[in-house]
Amino acid sequence: MISYTLFQTSMGWAGLAWGEKGLVAAHLPDATPDGAARSFLRRFPDAREASPPTYVLKAIEGVAALLNGEAVSLLDVPIDIARVPEFDAQVYQIARAIPPGQTLTYGEIAERLGDKLLARDVGAALGRNPWPIVVPCHRVTAAGGKLGGFSARGGVNTKVKLLAVEGAKILEPAQRVSKKQAAPSGQPSLFD
Repeated sequence: MISYTLFQTSMGWAGLAWGEKGLVAAHLPDATPDGAARSFLRRFPDAREASPPTYVLKAIEGVAALLNGEAVSLLDVPIDIARVPEFDAQVYQIARAIPPGQTLTYGEIAERLGDKLLARDVGAALGRNPWPIVVPCHRVTAAGGKLGGFSARGGVNTKVKLLAVEGAKILEPAQRVSKKQAAPSGQPSLFD
């Protein structure tokens, strides 16, 4: 059984979903709680909203603090890593260890995995990340100080805002994304 909860942050309504072995998904802040709830129900049609267990309450506190600019580590938040392919799990393990305000490049993660030619595969794995913020894929950038992509709603603009909140040095200015591109569901996004 998958359960989820929604919570308000300084950037909007976020959510966490969990199962028997830890978090199964996270939802970046949205303008309304409905957007986050729909996101979970698309992925987990039988999910139900529920009171969070203690570890999810601690994760909520950590996510909210991080979005307020506090240097909080979410490494102790249990995630159900068995739900993802082994390669993705290895990428997420490395990404989780990046401290707030710091970054690694796709290539640096690829090198830690043993082959710098895996940089595109690292990017693809991060694009599938079911736990944004808990697995801080926004802290992974392209080579040469470039931001690289970001598949979450709002694209690179979201990545820039998350990095800025954490105090990371951002060398490449983001290009504005139209609301239509940023929120294909028609819902306004606080990350536009």
